[in-house]
Amino acid sequence: MLKLRPVAKAAFLGVGLAVIAAGPALAKKDRSHQAVDLDPDQRGVVSGVGIEGQDLGRMADQMVRDLMANPEISNRATPPRIILDSSDLRNQSSQRIDKDIITDELRGKLMGAARGKMRFVSREFIAAVEQERALKRDGVVDSGTTGLTRATAGADYKLVGKITSLDSRNNDTGMQERLTVISLEMLDLEYGTLVWNGTYKIRRAGADDVVYR
Repeated sequence: MLKLRPVAKAAFLGVGLAVIAAGPALAKKDRSHQAVDLDPDQRGVVSGVGIEGQDLGRMADQMVRDLMANPEISNRATPPRIILDSSDLRNQSSQRIDKDIITDELRGKLMGAARGKMRFVSREFIAAVEQERALKRDGVVDSGTTGLTRATAGADYKLVGKITSLDSRNNDTGMQERLTVISLEMLDLEYGTLVWNGTYKIRRAGADDVVYR
């Protein structure tokens, strides 16, 4: 049986009592850091000077209104076919961001508002389309309910754009400021002309910044 010297025994008991005494405080700290549900359209408890969740919905709403008010896109007799993904959205800003979260939000809201006035072409999953077309033409599966076409859908327009930013910092106060500009354009894929442009600006300042991932 292990025997402790008086000094070691006292130290051991002291550590044990300290852990027991700190137990309620540690438990309280853990409870205060439990996950909570937040409104995605409101500023969160962790925020900085960059693009954040509440900005995405507001930006998408503004750009949907602008696109629906453009007669060259929304009032055509034949609904235009549009590629709306992040493949030609360049991030040149100082913030790291998943560009898909911007285009996915915009595409979802635009599809709901367009109600058939626009058609959206998916090039992200073109491999799945080509695989199914090959199975149909090889007789492995039937033609489905929409029949066969000579080729997959070509697109009239594609969303392109870039994200830029301008940062400044006061080393004396620790305050920093960032202007973020998201500029999106609709590119005519036949003529190379631009038929729409939308710009969304965010300007914020703060003493502390967060890490965006």
